[in-house]
Amino acid sequence: MASRFNLVFAVSLLLLLDFCRGSIVGVCYGRNADDLPTPDKVAKLVQLHKIKYLRIYDSNIQVLKAFANTGVELMVGVPNSDLLAFSQFQSNADSWLKNSILPYYPATKITYITVGLEVTESPDNASALVVPAMQNVLTALKKVGLHRRIKVSSTHSLGVLSRSFPPSAGAFNSSHAFFLKPMLEFLAENHSPFMIDLYPYYAYRDSPSNVSLDYALFELSSEVIDPNTGLLYTNMFDAQIDALYFALMALNFRTIRVMVTETGWPSKGSPKEKAATPDNAQTYNANLIHHVINDSGTPAKPGEELDVYIFSLFNENRKPGLESERNWGLFYPDQTSVYNLDFTGKGIVDVTNSGNGTNSNVTTWCIASSKASEADLQNALDWACGPGNVDCSPIQPSQPCFEPDNTLSHASFAFNSYYQQNGATDVACSFGGNGVKVDKDPSYDNCIYVTTKGINKTATSNMTAIASTSSSRQTEVCAWIASFFLMILVSFVLNPEKVLDASISWQLRGLA
Repeated sequence: MASRFNLVFAVSLLLLLDFCRGSIVGVCYGRNADDLPTPDKVAKLVQLHKIKYLRIYDSNIQVLKAFANTGVELMVGVPNSDLLAFSQFQSNADSWLKNSILPYYPATKITYITVGLEVTESPDNASALVVPAMQNVLTALKKVGLHRRIKVSSTHSLGVLSRSFPPSAGAFNSSHAFFLKPMLEFLAENHSPFMIDLYPYYAYRDSPSNVSLDYALFELSSEVIDPNTGLLYTNMFDAQIDALYFALMALNFRTIRVMVTETGWPSKGSPKEKAATPDNAQTYNANLIHHVINDSGTPAKPGEELDVYIFSLFNENRKPGLESERNWGLFYPDQTSVYNLDFTGKGIVDVTNSGNGTNSNVTTWCIASSKASEADLQNALDWACGPGNVDCSPIQPSQPCFEPDNTLSHASFAFNSYYQQNGATDVACSFGGNGVKVDKDPSYDNCIYVTTKGINKTATSNMTAIASTSSSRQTEVCAWIASFFLMILVSFVLNPEKVLDASISWQLRGLA
């Protein structure tokens, strides 16, 4: 009975930890360059910038060693060149796991193994080898009891879809059906995610007349409505994710969750790639991080957890193609930042170059522009009070900031609340060009506009904590449940028979 109790307790605790984790943001560590710092220096850089999740494209020994005991979780890869060997013989997968993974695990935290990289895009198209190779890797993990701790999947480009617009019409390319169906069955059976590489940048670059820059950058001045569902999309990223979810649902795979293993924006490009700038790259990635860690989900999957990896850690000078291909990095090879980015989503702050951030000596507020149209302000206001997680109760009837009762005034209050709770950065006051920073306090009567410096929690009785409502509730639930489990654990250690008797009583009561 005691062993059964221990098992139930352990499983429950694992479920709790998974529930409390929330969405995560990681970074891809590509090494297609000849001027990068050594892996041990990279490990220190990653920790300095509080990056907790990293994807590498192989199982390089020096990298695995460098990240031992850092707490950084790694996603490692089996390259396309190894698919034939891994798919043909179980012994090859066994040997790889024994020699390349197990010597460094668990000191180096490895949570995912990606078998193959965008195989449908590779010239030799090794699609038929992917699922057999995945099966053999999973079998190797099962032999050493790690199949529940390390998940196996494969990454894909958006090219696996034959249609992605509108999102509700998302469908897989029928030419890939021969390997996609068994892969999806594998993922569903083993609770592994479908891994996708998404790049709104390319959609905008290749079709700027059909895709607005603001829509690609998570800015708020553009929106698209799916005519089939009525769902409103304010950014292309969400639309592409939902297209994939609808494609999965069309094949009756409703339990597979989506993970974005690559996305980002280049900071430099060829003369024809005018959108590849540091400002646009910073805007895309900062908005992406905030969107993800708030657990906003997508219009079709509101509140759904979504893990995302930004491409990439460094600019890689050996990558072929246009200039942009070599300039996706968050850092230069000398480890200085290409632009400022904060991975906590609280603002745009760089540890080494904080002088480029908001001037902390000057208090500023964000209000709505008087030049903005009524429609743009209303859309931005709706977003701020919805997905933006701003507490808009003070602008409701009979509340301190309801008067004057007009969109400009209400939007100003919401804009400032969002601006302050997201670090008072320039990006947080953008609202598609409809926000304006001011240095004069816009507060009036009993309507108080908060600031980042010692936010006055008593300014209005209706102001709530500026953290995301869903996130704060989840935090409270997690804290309560964690305390409950800890209490049970302590009680069990001190008096196991009493706890077991209580456990049996609960079970009998449930059967009554």
